[in-house]
Amino acid sequence: MKTNKFAFLFMGAVTINALLANDMEEVIVSSSLIDQAASEIPNPLHVMSGNDISNNASKSLGETLNDLLGVSSSDYGSGVGQPIIRGMSGSRVKILDNGLVNRDVSGLGADHINDVDLSNVQQIEVVRGPSSLLYTNGTIGGIVNIVDNSIAQEDVQRLAKIGLETQSVNDGDAQTIFYQDNLNDINISFSYKDSSFGDFNVPNGSIIHIEEEGHQEHEDHEEHDEQEEELGYLVNSDFASESLKFGASKTGDWGFIGFSLANIESLYGIPYHGDEHDEHDEHDEHDEHEDEEEVHEEHEGERIFSTTDSDKFDLRGSLNINGNFLSSVDFFFRDSDYVLTEQHAQEDEEHDEHEGHSKGSTTFANDSVEAGLIFDLSNDQLSQKVSLNFVDEDNSVRGAEAFMNPASRDELTLGYFASRDFDVFHVDFGIRFDNIDSEGSVSSAHEENNEKNEGHDEDHEEMETSFFDKSFSNSSLAFNFSKSLNDFIDLDIGFASVERAPSAVELFMNGAHLATGRFEVGNANLNSEKSNNIDFTLNFNYDNFFASATVFKNDVDNYIYLKDETEEEHEEHDENHEEGHDEHAGLILANYLQQDAEFDGYEIEFGNTIMLLSGELTFSFGRDDLSGEFSRGGNIPRLNPARNIFKLKYFKDDMSIGLNFKDVEKQNNIGANEIVTPGYQMFNANLTKSINLENEGELTLTFFGNNLLDELARNHSSFVKSQVPLPGRNYGLKFNFKFN
Repeated sequence: MKTNKFAFLFMGAVTINALLANDMEEVIVSSSLIDQAASEIPNPLHVMSGNDISNNASKSLGETLNDLLGVSSSDYGSGVGQPIIRGMSGSRVKILDNGLVNRDVSGLGADHINDVDLSNVQQIEVVRGPSSLLYTNGTIGGIVNIVDNSIAQEDVQRLAKIGLETQSVNDGDAQTIFYQDNLNDINISFSYKDSSFGDFNVPNGSIIHIEEEGHQEHEDHEEHDEQEEELGYLVNSDFASESLKFGASKTGDWGFIGFSLANIESLYGIPYHGDEHDEHDEHDEHDEHEDEEEVHEEHEGERIFSTTDSDKFDLRGSLNINGNFLSSVDFFFRDSDYVLTEQHAQEDEEHDEHEGHSKGSTTFANDSVEAGLIFDLSNDQLSQKVSLNFVDEDNSVRGAEAFMNPASRDELTLGYFASRDFDVFHVDFGIRFDNIDSEGSVSSAHEENNEKNEGHDEDHEEMETSFFDKSFSNSSLAFNFSKSLNDFIDLDIGFASVERAPSAVELFMNGAHLATGRFEVGNANLNSEKSNNIDFTLNFNYDNFFASATVFKNDVDNYIYLKDETEEEHEEHDENHEEGHDEHAGLILANYLQQDAEFDGYEIEFGNTIMLLSGELTFSFGRDDLSGEFSRGGNIPRLNPARNIFKLKYFKDDMSIGLNFKDVEKQNNIGANEIVTPGYQMFNANLTKSINLENEGELTLTFFGNNLLDELARNHSSFVKSQVPLPGRNYGLKFNFKFN
């Protein structure tokens, strides 16, 4: 990282020691999107508090949310974990920070991280339904909104914190500094985080290369297989990141205005990468295994990693009008530049002779500008908002493994949200209109025969490029009806019809995507998806007992998916194209296709709170289950199986204990060419103790342990689950000190 972390820590400590004593006001947990308390918002909604985040080990965004019902993670090693909401991921789930879409390049690859900083956040909101339509388009799965106070909307009090963290599974550590104050009526905030985690440990026997499957009877390779199984860590699973954020704002009776600057740099290893040279020639079984072993040996010392660099400038504010028709106007502007560079570095120079394997770097970039207005038209009877939003976005992939030509996307959207209480029920309503223009091109090689030309009797390849200008006009609506049936039972009914335009990858992809081990081909003729979702939720609360049950059905017209070539299609392709293997470099051929799909599922939870030893003990059980099928038959691939989640939390004064046991069932409802994923159990625990040091401040210590059973676990939603298991046993300590 460019910045010296020790210098920052030193300067931060000097600054903090000079501060005067002040306490921060307690933050009320509410949804920042619609300015309502979380308890007043109809399901489905999750709000994870900042304390819950800070008191756990540093994780990816997806892994942080992984214990919420209906939410899971698609991992690609320790640094990468993209959220999945009820089977929807990628561009169907929008990641926001402070209400604006985080426009990184996570949608361009399963091995790309969500460019977010989870230090010093107030809360994370997982939202579906009407309110999600107000802020962005295509939210078939929902939105994840990360909220911090970098641009304060109300005057803040002085607060200074430092934090340290260490983990055993990756021999890693992290340091954080946070400072906020009101200086001459200007609110300022500064946050810094530096983290460095090495390759993570895995349970014994979990590192087995995919080529070993089906060859375990070969006695000649028993020794090699045993060495593989004894490897106790996952190569190229390291992660390091450095983030800086500064914000300032001015508030008053008239509203507020402020800006923030943020920079995040990261470096993380890629634990699996497809091989373009892994062609399936017609060897006998033994020769094929020998070739695969040779490939592994050649790549044994190879270092594959990515670096990222993002810069974001935000301008945001609100003007109080207090008129009869217009209450206030919110405005926002964001300019973001994001670059991810994937690189290969080898310890042995002999690897440079490796034929067919790309050696240069590949750079993924996204430059975007977003601006918008939100008009608050609320009155005493009706809460309502209108949003107008414009986005200009440019994507590019350049370098050795470029699989897509540069593409651009313009969005002009209009959204409306309303909420009203009637005598016996409550209604939320949202509607959105989107006009989206996508421009891109597809290049493909074709052979030119020159035998008719004198002196030329050889064929040669030429690139042919087709240009596309696609326009999509989408409309989406959603409503939520809630009613108290009696003093103990509440009913929520939600309906949403949401359209999503195809992403640039789905439209214009055409090349080797080594992170997934596939040669992916987009389709410029794809239509917009349309999701029709309905869910019913019953909530029960009586004394200290609570329960909820949700059932949902989501029919998606023109569902876009990546279909792998079957064995029969592969053989037919070879017959029709003698050079098929050369064309696709030995990777799985996969095409972006469309057909109607249906998702069904449920989520249940119940629990009780009792008084124990002058403290409060809460235990709960939750289960979520999801199935998905295509209209023409067959399961939707990479859907996570059912999960049973047992939680126990104990609070007493300044101490809390949390136990979490997650039973993930076997997934045998698999899509075409998928393999069954075994079930597993995950046991996590944490202990948090706060110590009041009187005039000096408050010290909070958190001891945590994850996967304490050292369970071998593979995530079914991952493209590389066979090669990349989840981390093994991990224990660690977090140290947070708040200065008075």
